[in-house]
Amino acid sequence: MSTTPSNSAKTATRIAVFPGQFDPITNGHLDLIHRGIRLFDELIVAVGVNPEKKELFSLAERTSMIQALVKDMAGVRVEKYTGLTVDFVKRAGAVAILRGIRDVTDLHHEFQLALANRTVGGVETVFIMTDDRYALTSSSLIRQIVSLGGNITQLRGVLPDLVIQKLQTLQRAGRTEPPPPDAPAV
Repeated sequence: MSTTPSNSAKTATRIAVFPGQFDPITNGHLDLIHRGIRLFDELIVAVGVNPEKKELFSLAERTSMIQALVKDMAGVRVEKYTGLTVDFVKRAGAVAILRGIRDVTDLHHEFQLALANRTVGGVETVFIMTDDRYALTSSSLIRQIVSLGGNITQLRGVLPDLVIQKLQTLQRAGRTEPPPPDAPAV
């Protein structure tokens, strides 16, 4: 009797979670999703709440936008979550967290998070370097431009058209102040 696994035995699905606030999602995020799905069988874009940041779009709005943007990407799904990322990752049965690194500042912050996630939850983190076209893109900076009435159409190189339309709608409606948070501060 052989103890070697047969070729017909199904291999385990390698799932990764790409967590973030995505407020708003950028072309840099989408680039990481495209590149990340090549590394894993399934990629969950986990839309979360950061109680330290004020969101421009609600959790439901962010999730809906991302679902529209990734609907044709095989192996990618979008889920919203609250609480610790490592808990979500474990519930999802994922083998890793996927994160993008733009610069040394990101590396320092992400390194601390990766160590904490490995220590607290036994979850590894896989880093992908951001494409140089998006290295200076930040959702926080985009929220600031929107709140100060900046010309959003000038952000076409870093934002998907859908996001530009949604941001223009917010500006026209005078909703440039963040809505109430989706989760209480902790």
